[in-house]
Amino acid sequence: MLRRARAEGVRITVETCPHYLTFAAEQVPDGATSFKCCPPIREARHREPLWASLRDGDVDLVVSDHSPCTPELKRLDVGDFGLAWGGIASLQVALPAVWTGARARGIPLADVVRWMSAGPARLAGLTGKGAIAVGKDADLVAFAPEDRWTVGELRHRNPVTPYAGRELHGVVRRTWLRGEAAGGGSGRLLRRGVPE
Repeated sequence: MLRRARAEGVRITVETCPHYLTFAAEQVPDGATSFKCCPPIREARHREPLWASLRDGDVDLVVSDHSPCTPELKRLDVGDFGLAWGGIASLQVALPAVWTGARARGIPLADVVRWMSAGPARLAGLTGKGAIAVGKDADLVAFAPEDRWTVGELRHRNPVTPYAGRELHGVVRRTWLRGEAAGGGSGRLLRRGVPE
């Protein structure tokens, strides 16, 4: 359907998120509401076609869909998916989670960078973002792709995540925004067509 629409000239983009590339419904423990998101996580048989769609270019982007909430809103106390907030905190683990899956499938890091940086910047019209080049903003990460780590407590204000305890490849050692070390609220709102 996507290929046909594009062949007909329809301007369309398609995104997925790290959790859809990582988890499978049959592996979600009963009452583990930290996994609740919308749409819900599907069975493993859907995951490989999703990866293939990324590889083939039918799916354009991988976005964090970072949607944190308090433990109370996730209803961890009762494990009721019907009552729980639907969203996954993934900002801190997004790059390692996607890289872990890509690496296991023989997909190069350059593809992950295209899906998670260059593509979203282009779609959002942020001309100063998404590449390492003269005139760009120097938004960078020092990434150790072969280092492994186990997800523990996140640095998010509300650290509820289904990634807890999961081993991932790739550690972000340092981050720069516009050439300056990130941290301490150095970000700012970006608007299409306005210099970053």
